[in-house]
Amino acid sequence: MTMPTDPVENLAALIRCPSVTPAEGGALALIEGLLRPLGFNVERPVFSEEGTPDIENLYARRSGNGPHLMFAGHTDVVPAGDEAAWTHPPFSAAVSRGEMYGRGAVDMKGGIACFIAAVARHIERHGSFKGSVSFLITGDEEGPAINGTAKLLEWAAGKGESWDAAIVGEPTNPDKLGDMVKIGRRGSLTGIVTVNGRQGHSAYPHLADNPVHGLLQLADGLLVPVFDAGTKDFQPSNIEITSIDVGNSAANVIPARASLAFNVRFNDSWTTETMQAEIHNRLDRAAADEKYRKGREQPVDYDLAWRDRPSQIFLTRDDKLIETLGRAVKQVTGRTPELSTSGGTSDARFIKDYCPVVEFGLVGKTMHMVDERVALADLETLTQIYGRLLEEWFA
Repeated sequence: MTMPTDPVENLAALIRCPSVTPAEGGALALIEGLLRPLGFNVERPVFSEEGTPDIENLYARRSGNGPHLMFAGHTDVVPAGDEAAWTHPPFSAAVSRGEMYGRGAVDMKGGIACFIAAVARHIERHGSFKGSVSFLITGDEEGPAINGTAKLLEWAAGKGESWDAAIVGEPTNPDKLGDMVKIGRRGSLTGIVTVNGRQGHSAYPHLADNPVHGLLQLADGLLVPVFDAGTKDFQPSNIEITSIDVGNSAANVIPARASLAFNVRFNDSWTTETMQAEIHNRLDRAAADEKYRKGREQPVDYDLAWRDRPSQIFLTRDDKLIETLGRAVKQVTGRTPELSTSGGTSDARFIKDYCPVVEFGLVGKTMHMVDERVALADLETLTQIYGRLLEEWFA
């Protein structure tokens, strides 16, 4: 049996699978082929929900007597964009000047490739684990995230699976491998505000009610004042207006309605419910203002709709998991990683309901970019870090 101990070979094979979300692209089949010879039982459930694409997922476990460590990640990748703009074709896994190019190289096929290599090396060295190792891999992290990790966890738990800890192989390091371990994430809420006005001629504004003016008032109310100054473990909460639309192609027509989309990332000063209440209160106060609607006594007529499922805030306080990973990083790289809650959301937000979870992977500088790439040396270093984690976790 050829052991998949080389993370470079593992990653090259994964990149060559064009698994642009929601397509499986052969990536999960490849992982199954690598894990079965290592003694893993592999299952490939497919989940569905009306209005969303069917998603293939993978759950693999090698069982033993002792603690159960999960590695979680995703094989789906974002589209390559303008392929002509790439230095090397995005699914070729070309190597140039010590770097491998390809969509998913760092986000996050590289992390999967390294963990598989670390597991294979451990088995080659020791023959088995003093416990259980599982892979929980989805094809829906870059998509709606509906038929992926959340349902896969529920499915596995329903079959009697439980875990002592999990590591997600997302690219957590901003500059150098060993910079940062993610031990939590801010909450996330997305909403759409629609202002209802009265359409009319721009030369006769007294006969119309311009919803854009009302929308400007509401935008001011959302942005000012700041929500908080941050907490011990989290950055300040922040709101960003991500889109404004009136759907109006005529310059001399006051539109009938206008809308804006916003996203707020909130820390542990808030819950989902208290942040939603704060947004409602800010909009209600702003609706009564006359800053942009001089002479109009009636408040702005608006609707607020929450879009998608909110992402819950979480913070991992499991000393064994954090300290074991931190020591592994220190032993291999010489760096003491920062414990951070920065950045966006990941599938760790689902895993935290089942067991303690942290995130650690490659350097994320080129993720989602043209010429996404990873240093070959980093693949070996990450494999060694994961290997040290396995050694100490199952010691």
